[in-house]
This record gives sequence, C-alpha cells and structure tokens, in this order.
Amino acid sequence: MKRALITGINGQDGSYLAELLLTLGYEVHGIVRREAIEDASHRLVNILHLIDKLKLHVGAVDNHLSIYKIVANVRPDECYHLAASSFVSYTFDDEASVLSNNFTATHALLASVKELSPHCRVYFAGSSEMFGNARFSPQNESTPFNPRSVYGISKLAAFHLARNYREHHKLFVAAGILYNHESPRRGYQFVTRKISTTVAKIHLGLADRLELGNIDALRDWGYAPDYVVAMHAMLQQEKPEDYVIATGVLHSVRDFLSEAFSVVGLDYEAYIHTNLDHFRPGEVVSLCGDSSKARHTLGWQPTKSFKQMVKEMVLTDIEHLERNQ
Repeated sequence: MKRALITGINGQDGSYLAELLLTLGYEVHGIVRREAIEDASHRLVNILHLIDKLKLHVGAVDNHLSIYKIVANVRPDECYHLAASSFVSYTFDDEASVLSNNFTATHALLASVKELSPHCRVYFAGSSEMFGNARFSPQNESTPFNPRSVYGISKLAAFHLARNYREHHKLFVAAGILYNHESPRRGYQFVTRKISTTVAKIHLGLADRLELGNIDALRDWGYAPDYVVAMHAMLQQEKPEDYVIATGVLHSVRDFLSEAFSVVGLDYEAYIHTNLDHFRPGEVVSLCGDSSKARHTLGWQPTKSFKQMVKEMVLTDIEHLERNQ
C-alpha cells in the first residue's frame, strides 16, 4: 500500500486529493495545525466526512523541526505540498508571513524528504500567479515568469527551489502550474465562492445585494476535483516534469454572475453593487493556460464545464444554508 502525505489536507484541493487517494487504496496522512484539531467542526469541515480514514499529524509547515518529525514518522512514498497562503493580495502588508508559509515551508519539506525519504515523489503546487504580468496569452511551461504579487513572488521562489532539489539533489519533484480552480469547497474569501454563497442567500431571502469589484475581469476557471487528478498523474510518470493545468477558456466575473443567478432564476444586474476598493490592478494580458503538455503526456482533460461547476456551487450553498437555518 502506498503512503501519501498531504500538506494543506483540509483545504479545497487537499480534501479532494485525499478522497481520490483513498479510492486508489492509499494510506493517507495529512498535516494540520493544532487549532484546526481543536476546532475541527469549522476548520476541518472539508475532511470531516473522511476523518476516520485519515491519519492526521499536528504540525506547522513553516517549522523545519515540526515537518522533519512528521516526515520521519510517515516515511511517505508520495508527498503533495499544497499548503500555502493562497489568497492573492496586491499589497505588501503581510509579506513576511506569505513568504514564510510559501517558501520556508517548501524548503522545510524538501529538505526533510531528501534526508529521510529520498525515494518519495513530491508534488509542488505552483500557480498561474507566477506568470503575473504575462507577455502573451495563453501561457505554457515555457512562458517567462513575471509575478506581480507577493503571493506570486513567493510561489515562484518556491518553484525554483523545487526545481533545484530535482536537478541537483535528484529528488522526484513535479510542479503543477495551476490556474484558478473552484468548487463548493472554495474559501469564502474568493470571488467565486462569495458569489455562490450570496446568490444562495438572496434566493433564500437572507441577503438583497452583492458587492463586487471589476466584474469584467477575466479568469481561466476550472473544476478543482479535475485538477487533483492531474496532481496524482504527475507523480505516476517515469520522470518528474512541470505542467500547466488549465481549461484554456476565459470567462469574466460577469459570466460567473450570470450563470450563478440564472440557477435561481434571477437577473444579476438587479443585485450588483460596485465597490472600487475591490478592484485589482489592471491586466494587460489575461492569465489563460495552455495545458497541451498535460493533455498529451498525462492524458488529462477537464470533465466538468464552467456552467456545470457554477451550478454545483450555487446549489450546494443553498443546500448548506437550508440545512443550517
């Protein structure tokens, strides 16, 4: 039986990946913070339905000794490094914690695996934000990186570190350069989940407006469960490489709004209020991914359409609110 270790197991991607690996017969270990264990009903909500099938370890991913002890205990065959400060901010207010969570944690994990479990195959979660102000679209594995947020900078630094461990220490490290991917388990701070939950509240009479920034912003949105399939596939290859994972199709926030409100038979224009404070810096070239390599080499492709994904998010939020009223 293969043994897998997941950092960020209680997040959107970690929970779907844990489900996938359990169905494939893996022994699944995950790292969670102590406060998550102490408040499991809220902080571990994405994996509560799996909790009896998982082996959870309390630790801090940016603490080298903490990670070292967990890797020594688990001795994983595969490790999926998903934990990160994942909310993209364009201010430098909290740069120290973002850099620590995204770079220092990656170093702690790679160094521990190299020393304790060198046979282990490692997946590193990169991000389309590493491309930042991209020079052309769509982007692929050869596109020059040009991050413009602290998050993108920290992810790119960790990406180069992962490559260094692959090339100079001969670890099997594959990186996924993932574009936006959504689901009913997406965090509430992300615009997609903010929309789906507010639509559900409006439908149930619990809200009457939705405040957003630039609704003409474009994104390459995919379905999160599809993306964890790609993560697993990367570690089953003969040699470690990096892959762009994306749909290759752009949709605007307006498109998302239209689809979400249509699920409950409403016109989004009657409920939207614009807040300039929510606007991001303008993009010259939109972030749109070319996943040709992943489709050809991994045999990967998206299974759920944009419309189907939005509908699932809204209906799940309605069900959740009805159940907890």
